[in-house]
Amino acid sequence: MAKMPAATVVVSTAVVRSLLLQQRPDLAHLHLKAVSNGWDNAIFRLGTELAVRLPRRPEAVPLILHEQLYLPDVAERSPTPVPAPVHAGRPSPNFPWPWSIVRWIEGTPAVDIDPADRREAAEDLASFVASVNIPAPADAPINPFRGVPLRARSTTVLERLADGRRYPQAADLAAMWAMALDAPDWSGPPLWIHGDLHPANVLLSSDGSLAGVVDFGDIGAGDPAVDLAVAWLMFDDGGRQRFIAAFDGSVDGMTWVRARGWAVALSAAMLSNSDDNPQMFSVGEFGLRQVLSG
Repeated sequence: MAKMPAATVVVSTAVVRSLLLQQRPDLAHLHLKAVSNGWDNAIFRLGTELAVRLPRRPEAVPLILHEQLYLPDVAERSPTPVPAPVHAGRPSPNFPWPWSIVRWIEGTPAVDIDPADRREAAEDLASFVASVNIPAPADAPINPFRGVPLRARSTTVLERLADGRRYPQAADLAAMWAMALDAPDWSGPPLWIHGDLHPANVLLSSDGSLAGVVDFGDIGAGDPAVDLAVAWLMFDDGGRQRFIAAFDGSVDGMTWVRARGWAVALSAAMLSNSDDNPQMFSVGEFGLRQVLSG
């Protein structure tokens, strides 16, 4: 069974409360509840308007730091609410790494909503992506797994697709991957990317509109095609056409080809590593179905 990465540090409510008492005693009285334990971070809701975000393994520590450094600028230009940090927590005797208090965004993860009901978010999500994907400064971080040339991910993708039991349509997926590899690399300046844009990180309101986007740990500079892969990870054909059309031709055809390649890579990563996480497993399954459907 392929599982999520194991936690190096298991974070309890008591530990988080102790951090608040030490560093933000003005917030320590607020109600605290564990709400999520993902690949990289544990999330606790703090009162009604805040959340505490803590790495659960050392690989996630740079991701927290990147959010603290770069997410405020994203929040200023984004038309969509994002979890801007309000406190950069320091390591303590009770917790060895940096951590954050961020704005809580109310909404339902799109992964928990029927794909047909996600379509209303297509245009707003396109506007969000366009607001993020602007030229990055020379010192912006480069994520070695996101936004890089697709050939850098090819060995891993093909190794995953070699699992015929898990990927019965591996031949078709490998052909689509090869088509994406044939597309020219991104030739423009490195753009800011979210890096992990999929329906578990997109929040919707009760009417299906976009409520927010979360989890910016993979923020960095690179090829925007990795964010455009959300067209397949998030939407069925109807929603995908609306999402693509919302860019009004500002994204060239080869970038969309690479984006579909990224959808193969990201979906396979989730499908191959989430046997103990039904939500993420479902994102991978859905993404590959959409890639195969067009």
